[in-house]
Amino acid sequence: MMKHYPLSIFIIIAICYLSFFTPPKTEMDEITNFDKLVHLCMYGGLTVIIWFEYLRRHSRIHWHQLILVGICFPILMSGIVEILQATCTSDRSGDWLDFAANCTGVLFGCLFSWYVTRRIIQKNMNKPV
Repeated sequence: MMKHYPLSIFIIIAICYLSFFTPPKTEMDEITNFDKLVHLCMYGGLTVIIWFEYLRRHSRIHWHQLILVGICFPILMSGIVEILQATCTSDRSGDWLDFAANCTGVLFGCLFSWYVTRRIIQKNMNKPV
């Protein structure tokens, strides 16, 4: 798995780190719901990377695998991170709106991957994905 999905694993580790470290105070904290945009981008980006590595590696889409790894896994990871933030940290809090932003990011990542990434891979790798 490490060999076939190195970018995905790197992004997962980065998201886990960013989810549990104490961020410094910045002027961005004053922007309303800026953190929701960050959540959307993190999980949307993770989803796009997972789909990219999956589509690049497989000549056919096996929907049960792609749904499990490219949709369910990021959503499940997101929920677990929010629960751990709420229960295991003193300076972070789990938030349903963060979870909703994460799920929205996964949805946008799937749509982008289906309509853009898949076509780029088809064109550049001559694959019938």
